[in-house]
Amino acid sequence: MSSAPDHPSAPQRLVVDYIHASTPQALLGLPETLAVFGFGALAPSTAAIDDPRYLRVPLSPLREAAAPYEVWRASGPVTTGRDGAVRYSHDGSLMFGVVEWEEPEGGILHASAHAYAAMAAFWRDSGYPHLLRIWNYFDAITEGDGDAERYRQFCVGRVQGLGEVDTRVLPAATAIGSREARSRDGRRMLQVYWLAAREPGLPLENPRQVSAYRYPREYGPQSPSFARALLPPSPHVPLLLSGTASIVGHASQHADSLRAQLDETLTNLDSLLGAAREHAPALTPHMDASSRLKVYVSDAADADAVAAQLEARLGTRVPWLMLHADVCRRELLVEIEGMHGVGA
Repeated sequence: MSSAPDHPSAPQRLVVDYIHASTPQALLGLPETLAVFGFGALAPSTAAIDDPRYLRVPLSPLREAAAPYEVWRASGPVTTGRDGAVRYSHDGSLMFGVVEWEEPEGGILHASAHAYAAMAAFWRDSGYPHLLRIWNYFDAITEGDGDAERYRQFCVGRVQGLGEVDTRVLPAATAIGSREARSRDGRRMLQVYWLAAREPGLPLENPRQVSAYRYPREYGPQSPSFARALLPPSPHVPLLLSGTASIVGHASQHADSLRAQLDETLTNLDSLLGAAREHAPALTPHMDASSRLKVYVSDAADADAVAAQLEARLGTRVPWLMLHADVCRRELLVEIEGMHGVGA
């Protein structure tokens, strides 16, 4: 396998914004653009944009017909390329990479094993060996019963693909169920994309929660493999917050109340900010204009209520994008991920 091309060392910097645009081409035309993400059916397909930095995520926006594009800007200039199933871009300090893998007849376990094996073979030899953050999107995340549930099968396949997992260096992560993650021939598709760096970050855990990799057997044969957050090695890269929901210890809370679940989720995010501030006291203690949040809501009818509660709790200065998606536990109605302290 060939590694990514050599690139001069650059200061580590990442700025993330949500930008409305008629097409992604102008955003991709900037030399410092590391990645651009479109959301929902109105965004161009990945295949329609001939640029490794562009990815359409098959999650529909809520409360607006067309979602803004999510744009990652690095120090620049950015180099792009393809290596087998992997598309990538990098600026000498940070790397974006993505794999899209059709599910074989064996289902999500085999898809995740193959996708993660391809990803691991690439990034370990890429010159950017330190994973900071991973995103995973696939159909019907809670379909199936017991250990046959698709999220549990995904967790098994992920570790098969990665090989030995060192829990001391796990990245932050999100795993979300899409309603429309299909390839052009109608087969189910797994999307995995990531942010990696030349230097390692600091994984963080939430003192209110059991670490995901220490979950008891009742949650499946393979514990989820991620950290609750990750503090990058540079103050010019935001704190990376994993998908966060209404979980205390390892148990879901408030199964019958969307409002209580959202309050618990925001409390967990504040707890993570507190854990990060022990190592980076310059971070502000609550979500603010430097934050960027993605809010995943399982029932589209709840969108207005979620928006009103977010504005009441966070104010109007926090940028967030709301998407229609399934959380990895059936009883959970909302999940929030994000970045905080956006690099300047």
